[in-house]
Amino acid sequence: MGTSASTEQKDISPEQRELEGLAASTGAVPMLQKAFANLADPQENAIPIQSLQKCFSICYKRATREPPGAFLPDSILRFLGHLGLSIVDVFFVSNEGGLSWLEFVRGYLNCCGRMTASVCLTNLLRIFEVSAKRAGLAAELGFESDGTDCKVMGYLMPSDIYALLIMCWSMLWSTRTSSFSRSEGDSIFYVPEVENLLFSVVDSCAEGGGSSDFWNCDVFNLQAKVPAGKFMTWVLATIPRLPDCFSQFVSGSLQHLMASESTQDSLGSSSSLSKDTNWKGSSSTHLLNRGKAWAISLAFRGPASEEILRNFLCCSGDEMNESLLYRSSVHGKGLNRFWANIEGYHGPLLMLISASCGDSHHENMRGKKWTIGVLLQQGFENKDQFYGNPGILCSIDPIFHVYLSTGKESNFVYSHMRPSGRVYQPHPKPVGIAFGGSVGNERIFMNEDFAEVTIRHHAIDKTYRPGPLFPNQGFLPIEASVIEVEVWGLGGTTARDVQASYKKREELFTEQRRKVDLKTFASWEDSPEKMMMDIVSDPNRVQREDR
Repeated sequence: MGTSASTEQKDISPEQRELEGLAASTGAVPMLQKAFANLADPQENAIPIQSLQKCFSICYKRATREPPGAFLPDSILRFLGHLGLSIVDVFFVSNEGGLSWLEFVRGYLNCCGRMTASVCLTNLLRIFEVSAKRAGLAAELGFESDGTDCKVMGYLMPSDIYALLIMCWSMLWSTRTSSFSRSEGDSIFYVPEVENLLFSVVDSCAEGGGSSDFWNCDVFNLQAKVPAGKFMTWVLATIPRLPDCFSQFVSGSLQHLMASESTQDSLGSSSSLSKDTNWKGSSSTHLLNRGKAWAISLAFRGPASEEILRNFLCCSGDEMNESLLYRSSVHGKGLNRFWANIEGYHGPLLMLISASCGDSHHENMRGKKWTIGVLLQQGFENKDQFYGNPGILCSIDPIFHVYLSTGKESNFVYSHMRPSGRVYQPHPKPVGIAFGGSVGNERIFMNEDFAEVTIRHHAIDKTYRPGPLFPNQGFLPIEASVIEVEVWGLGGTTARDVQASYKKREELFTEQRRKVDLKTFASWEDSPEKMMMDIVSDPNRVQREDR
């Protein structure tokens, strides 16, 4: 077999040594050897093409949208059914007898080797273009050559972009859950809400067909054309992790083979939708549903991004609720209720604010609902000035945009509670929560009652990059009524345990302060309070000392 030949140095050709060296740099050689052993025909010492296609196939019996009942084209399932065949045809070049060890390693490197982000995105578009043609979709994409680092030409329609996003989601779901049978097609495909990503593409890249009313826009009736070059620029700037879905899918599919002793067991023994109950939970009632969580996770890299996906892919309902630190409709509105739930949490946080423009001087914004988000790298602190580490502002719904920090200023977050007691302040600081801008002129400011949020133009903010937080924002400040506020903890179990210890300690201190030593204050004549009152009432009075 190819695996045995690779262990005998004297029989290794320079080409094979080079390819195995490149695979070793990714740490994938043991996985590839095991996958080759499971897939290959022992007599031919090669992988049958049909076996590899089956390894990468995704088959579903039916599909349903989030939210339930939303329209979903029938062509989506037909399109996903051609995915395995397209991957093998594009990246795994073989002879008539099957795929040798050398060809197998080369194909893997073409999918998952070390390459630039633009090349990874080009590979993803290649797979989409081939699968779309097989499914009968009219994707007008072209490539100037067969090489990986080539120019992508043509354009994409909104329906094409929607299918591409769903293809990437299906790859992610397959890799992270392993909860469906890839060969029998007996599972249900739950399609998340990705309209905000699609509207972001149209808003940023469309030529002559973009709609400005994204609240009343039908995704499948949009006729705007998006040039392929502009689309690639948007992906790399807004959701740079999208191409990772393909490489992770290929690697995860091959790793799936290592858990079984035979190809048949590995491809047919997985239980159907073992985590199906997660998908039927109540996440659709939250501001942060699966589609929005996926969009945010695609915007940046790091442990916090993985924690978002873990909450909506691999967690039970109870575990997901543990990550939801605060929800205004459950815990109550206001800065005090907010502080009681998030105090002591020292880790990344995601705060979402849903609001509606009421009697606004912007006629086109009156009654419109939108959602914005802020990703923080640390917990909140009670300060009367800005603080924190670089974070991210997000326009989440109805359109998705991401605004990273500029590095010019460090006014990332402001959270100030009303001072306890009657303390005179000649110049009182605003009480509430804010992000960006400056004190008194914040880009986002929510008052202490969590009743109103004020959004100002990005020109006053040098901390975060410029851009609107919702469609048709305009230049004048907009005051909107807050509908819902959510705060999700992204620090994992460690941050939750630290917060639990903090709360337990605070409860202990509070209980100790409530206790009164009755022996000390049994007699009013012996109490320190009476002595002080006597001194104040008659400072010249002679005090008799008991001896």
